[in-house]
Amino acid sequence: MTEDDIYRTSTQYRLWSFTPETLASLRATTNAAAADSVRAAFRNLHSGSAEGSKDHNGGNGSGFEVDCLTVEEEQKIVSFYCLQTIEFVDFCEYPTNVKATAVQYLKRFYLTNSPMTYHPKEIMRTAVYLAMKTEDNFHSVRSFAEKLAVSTEDILAPEFLLTQGLRFTFDVRHPFHGLEAGFLELLAFTNGKGEAGPAIKKSPKDIREEMLEVSPRAKDVKELVTRCQTAHGKAKELLKTSALLTDAYFLYTPSQLWLSTLFMVDEPLARFYLDTKLPPASDIKPKLFTVLRQCAEMLRSAPAAQPDKEEKKELKRIQKKLEQCRNPQKLDLVGINKAQKRDPDMNGGDGLDGNVAKKRKLEREQSMKESEDLFGPVIGDKKR
Repeated sequence: MTEDDIYRTSTQYRLWSFTPETLASLRATTNAAAADSVRAAFRNLHSGSAEGSKDHNGGNGSGFEVDCLTVEEEQKIVSFYCLQTIEFVDFCEYPTNVKATAVQYLKRFYLTNSPMTYHPKEIMRTAVYLAMKTEDNFHSVRSFAEKLAVSTEDILAPEFLLTQGLRFTFDVRHPFHGLEAGFLELLAFTNGKGEAGPAIKKSPKDIREEMLEVSPRAKDVKELVTRCQTAHGKAKELLKTSALLTDAYFLYTPSQLWLSTLFMVDEPLARFYLDTKLPPASDIKPKLFTVLRQCAEMLRSAPAAQPDKEEKKELKRIQKKLEQCRNPQKLDLVGINKAQKRDPDMNGGDGLDGNVAKKRKLEREQSMKESEDLFGPVIGDKKR
């Protein structure tokens, strides 16, 4: 089994990989559904107060309309909170993998949920906390809440909601390990110890000599090592910023991501590296170069770490608009969580609408029935 075969079995490939078209369609569907829910919630809210009286238009309140966020506005607000997540994790000095996983959790959640339904500020905190547990960097919820000056309930209340949005898949395949492995291979080449791919019939010494000739030509091995170290540092910084702030994780594999960053910072060195893996006549190489260029273009389009004056003005406008179109039934996640604990059957016990809750309940019952058929009845079950 190849590395590619292994990756194709991952939940990241099966559930969180898309084409640009399917990604755009999914976001449009989510936005439309959320807008309908928000308008329905506001109509229900205002119909009670308007009952028995005419509104200012001479109607009965049914003409009430809400100016909802567009898909593009939702994307801008989610991107802003991804930046906030990065800043917070850096401030707390948590590891890079916690930061990267938390951002991906946030982005994945908002593929099927809207900021109009659940505010990113509330989900962001829980995403970081969940990422800390996933990446084996656990801190107590109390100490974590103190860093944010919020209660532990503010952190824990959206946790099950977030895990549902993630489809209970917590594994995130990052490109960092691939970059480190590629960097070590490049260093091995500079030392005359690196082995080329099976189809490349060159000795380690020949590879080192060719590497010295890569434009711009290095004067000696020491200068070549410095070049590799510089490229590695710049590529890693791109993976920690641009790769997290774009849709790159949804559209490209981890290997394509780190190779694209190497192309961006030192294209001749990246081409040399691939030449040690693929023969000149390979049909894969032109296709791979095309994909890497496309990925690099996306990474270059990443938003700046600090929004400029116009971007801040636009974000302020969207924030103000969001406050006016948030679903009034989902404003208090802590209160909703407490109510569900008191009444587990409320909305199916998971905050979903009735139809979805019934479907999930039937799926759980069917799964339990199938497990009994496979392993037999539960010990002590008198029904059989």
